[in-house]
Amino acid sequence: MSNNKHWSAKERIEYLLDENSFVEIGALVTKRNTDFNLSHSDALSDGVVTGYGVIDCNPVYVYSQDISVLNGTIGEMHAKKIASLYEMAIKVGAPVIGILDCGGLRLEEATDALAALGSIYTKQIKASGVIPQITAVVGNCGGGEAIISSLSDFTFMTKEDSKLFVNSPNTIKGNHESKVNTASGQFKAESGNVDFLCEDEEDLFAKVRELVTLLPTNNEDDASYEECTDDINRASNIENEADALSVLQAVADNGHVVEIKKEFARNMVTAFIRLNGSTVGVIANNDNNKLTANACCKAERFVKICDAFNIPLVTFTSVTGFKSCINGEKRIGYNVAKLTYAFGDATVPKVNVVVGNSYGSAYVAMNSKHIGADMEFAWPDVEISTMEATMAAKIMCANEKDAAVIDEKAEAYAKLQASSESAAKRGYVDGIISPEATRKNLIYALEMLFTKREDKISKKHGTI
Repeated sequence: MSNNKHWSAKERIEYLLDENSFVEIGALVTKRNTDFNLSHSDALSDGVVTGYGVIDCNPVYVYSQDISVLNGTIGEMHAKKIASLYEMAIKVGAPVIGILDCGGLRLEEATDALAALGSIYTKQIKASGVIPQITAVVGNCGGGEAIISSLSDFTFMTKEDSKLFVNSPNTIKGNHESKVNTASGQFKAESGNVDFLCEDEEDLFAKVRELVTLLPTNNEDDASYEECTDDINRASNIENEADALSVLQAVADNGHVVEIKKEFARNMVTAFIRLNGSTVGVIANNDNNKLTANACCKAERFVKICDAFNIPLVTFTSVTGFKSCINGEKRIGYNVAKLTYAFGDATVPKVNVVVGNSYGSAYVAMNSKHIGADMEFAWPDVEISTMEATMAAKIMCANEKDAAVIDEKAEAYAKLQASSESAAKRGYVDGIISPEATRKNLIYALEMLFTKREDKISKKHGTI
């Protein structure tokens, strides 16, 4: 593979797929419009290479925009090729990977170009939740084409050469690219629009390949599986129980964790791991253990993706409430509702592990048994309550002046109402487990839940 800044569209596909597996389709398709001297322009493949191949023996459909042909712009036949690719992928039940490097809509084709873009959106909507959709932004992806990225399940960008924008940075009032590059991969990753920020194209394609091997090929396929080479019953040796990533690495097969939206809402970790060889989606509170609007948004979308593709969900809950700030208050209520709805609506196997003190409605929203978790475990000595015991005692004994009495009430409250043991006695926790036993208990629970079936009430769809 060439190390030039701009690889050809076909080079990119061949680098992504298994060697000699790419089969091109629609190579002879070209533009039909001849207005504005288009008849004098060569348009090989109409600026997009399409076809299919395999990634680690997993079938995939791929399209790659060709910036060297009419600047990679989207016209009638360009879009028709992508739409046809989607139709085949839906019929077969295989992921679609789009490699985006585009000059926008083809101005010479005007309304035909608009109709073309709409046809791509329509196919993406049809495919949503049926087959995984992955976009790799390797050059310019602006205006209407940026929506293609957002309609996908996962988006990849590079740190240097990728640009993703609806409005170019220099067109935003009071801004300039040198001030805030709102089209950069770093900006988009930190704002939650991008799932993977990569060093360069080689790194990007390697990460795309890794993700494809973790995902099922479609919504009717069992979750991706590979032979487990790790001991099912080994101890979960957690180096730092307060760090979410450390917990995930300790329980995952061979300690391997693929984190999603790493740069966005760092107080919530979303990731794929394998447990006994099967792909599992994991969500964990991190950092300050406070729910924020962005954290809820991040987790909610991840829950929906996992549920759509029958990937089991495991949550590691340690949440003491909601972050208090003016900006957060604008969206926190709605975003917590969306997260609660997503967990409650999901029908995949759901397991919750309470790994730290968890209070109030924030705990309830984090996949608690109260909103539908199939199994819930708790580590010893964690508190599960409406609030911290001392605070509860002060409120209940508001007229009490003796500090010793309040301390006594707080101790009693912690034991009778706020302990993991008290929650287990009421059936809200299925088992109290040691941190070292977390891995094996999760594997056993998910094995038991493998054949879970849950019917929903008949309705068109919810409104949250």
